[in-house]
Amino acid sequence: MKPLKELTRHNIWSLETYSSARNEYNGAKASIFLDANENPFNSPNNRYPDPLQKDVKNKISIIKGIDTKNIFLGNGSDEPIDLVYRAFCNPGKDNVVAVEPTYGMYQVCADINDVEYRKVLLDENFQFKASDLLNSTDNNTKLIFICSPNNPTGNCFHRKEIETILKKFQGIVILDEAYSDFSNHKSFLSELDTYPNLIILQTFSKAWGCAAIRLGMAFASTEIIEILNKIKYPYNINRLTQDEALKMLEKHYLVKEWVESLKNERERLLKELSVLKCCKHIYPTDANFFLTRVSDAKTIYNHLVEKGIIVRNRTNVILCNNCLRITVGTRPENDALLNALHEY
Repeated sequence: MKPLKELTRHNIWSLETYSSARNEYNGAKASIFLDANENPFNSPNNRYPDPLQKDVKNKISIIKGIDTKNIFLGNGSDEPIDLVYRAFCNPGKDNVVAVEPTYGMYQVCADINDVEYRKVLLDENFQFKASDLLNSTDNNTKLIFICSPNNPTGNCFHRKEIETILKKFQGIVILDEAYSDFSNHKSFLSELDTYPNLIILQTFSKAWGCAAIRLGMAFASTEIIEILNKIKYPYNINRLTQDEALKMLEKHYLVKEWVESLKNERERLLKELSVLKCCKHIYPTDANFFLTRVSDAKTIYNHLVEKGIIVRNRTNVILCNNCLRITVGTRPENDALLNALHEY
């Protein structure tokens, strides 16, 4: 890995961080706050939230086994995705590399930040070779994005190929593990110390059932986390989100139950769908969704809409012609889906 100072935009490295009132005060417990120009009425929503979300990070640290200094919390995973562009990529000069197809926000953020986005097409099994990604890099490649399990394909990428990229790439690798809770493959969280160029993204939106609160997690070296904290908005995670996250973290045992339930339903769905004439191929999945090639994606999608069932038509995505992406729901929801497809 190149020195972090060399990878970071010069203006960001020398940036003087905005110091908020709640950042400056970190002393004994106080009861009267006259420092942040807040309205003294309408407690507790009148007060600014903890800018570094210390209580939430402490709970996550215990559950994930990661030190709080290696945790960044964002407004969804989209915030840290955008922040790594702003921290490390010079607009109009640098570039990033990612597989295709994958999560669309990587390219959206590249376009917003005026950063060249280089795509490496997956093979027929939705896998990649590390050499292909590395051969697409040059001296101005700052980031490589890898989503595993991948969206929309659902599969995990071969660990050996990811490890090769982490070892050989001189820039920063962002490994998006949004769906890792549903996979039997081991997370890379335990290897943060091994790879100082690794940023791991996880989220409260999937296994934790909290998509509405918009809370994403990034895990990385202390130095990278410090850079992300330097450029984030001062109060990027509101108090309501922090409070709900704390409640969910107290009920982490429920998440394991939900995950096992969804994995069981996933297997049932795959088995029952495999015998339907309209389902031509179901791709292996490690996520809480699967990709299936069907006889006519547009017609079947519209048929399901008429039944009040919404799936994702991915037929216009490269390598996904006539494919539907279907999320695993509750048993009654899945039964309704199966019944609708039997009627097609």
